[in-house]
Formats: sequence, C-alpha cells, structure tokens
Amino acid sequence: MKAITYTKKEIVKRVAERLSKTVDGTSKYIDETFKVMKDMLCEDELRLRIEIRNFGVFEVKPTKAKPRARNPRTNEEVYVPAHKKTHFKPGKIVKTHLSKPLT
Repeated sequence: MKAITYTKKEIVKRVAERLSKTVDGTSKYIDETFKVMKDMLCEDELRLRIEIRNFGVFEVKPTKAKPRARNPRTNEEVYVPAHKKTHFKPGKIVKTHLSKPLT
C-alpha cells in the first residue's frame, strides 16, 4: 500500500478553501508559520516544546553520546556524539482518531 504524501502546497490550498481566501494570500501566512516554528525548534536550548492544543507537541530532546555504536555495513565501531533530536507527540483528538481500528 502506497502512502499519500501531502505537501505544504496542499496545506495552503485546503486552508485557503476553508477560509474562502486566495492561495497566494494564504501561502504567506502558512510559510511564515512554518518559518517561525523552524526557528523555534532550531534555538540553542537543550530542551524545547512547541505545544499546539488539540493537535500535539513538538519537542527537542537531548540524546546521550554513544561511544560504542556500530556501523551495520562494515561492523566497525564508531563514536556518536551527543546531539538533539525532534519528537512529535499527537494530541488527544489526533491520538484517539489514529487509534481506531482499521476497517
């Protein structure tokens, strides 16, 4: 089964339809929203959360260094330094909808 991929263009189109606005006008707001979220996630904070009620939480979390990680292709041991990773936790409404059985 092939996954459906939605792009930012599709998001802009749907928001414009719901608000009865032009795609060009809506595009500016969506672009700026994503730019602000990207800038927030890229801040120099060790732990960071962007909470959007009824949608979910974007989090930046630190990881530990892994001194004995292994490259699966070569079996060579490599050092992976500590870094940050992103995580998304869906909100209650989204989680409830996604947990329904497939029919």
